[in-house]
Amino acid sequence: MEGDGAAAEKAPAADAVATSQEEPTPSSSSSTKSPFDPCISAAAATATSPGEILRALQVVERDSVAIAESYASLFSSLRIALSEVTSTSLENMQCFNDVVGRLQESALDAATKGNRYINSCLRLNEEMKSLESLALQLKILRKNVDNLDVAVNRVLRLP
Repeated sequence: MEGDGAAAEKAPAADAVATSQEEPTPSSSSSTKSPFDPCISAAAATATSPGEILRALQVVERDSVAIAESYASLFSSLRIALSEVTSTSLENMQCFNDVVGRLQESALDAATKGNRYINSCLRLNEEMKSLESLALQLKILRKNVDNLDVAVNRVLRLP
């Protein structure tokens, strides 16, 4: 354990802060309290040199800046992703609205043409009812014309 204490004094300030919180170093108090604890005696507080405190603060500041940059990058990425998703969703909704509008127009057009066709069929049916008697009269007339033709052919074939 003594080698760890010596290595902690030579290590960077971040390691020094981490080890000072875990194990007491020769320069710190023998109590297990943190160096940031306000209950530490004045002698123990002055045992830490101002250079070590400055290095520890620099490490904390550097880490804080790195964390802030990481969060800024994360939020920027999230903002861009949200913007892309929102614009894609908006484009999809506009496309969907166009498709629905065209489908509605096509359905209305098909229904109109279908109604016209049905009405035409109904009119034709009504006209055909009146033509049934005419068709019967034409059949009778054709039969009479055929009989007349046969009679004329008999008369004209006289030997």
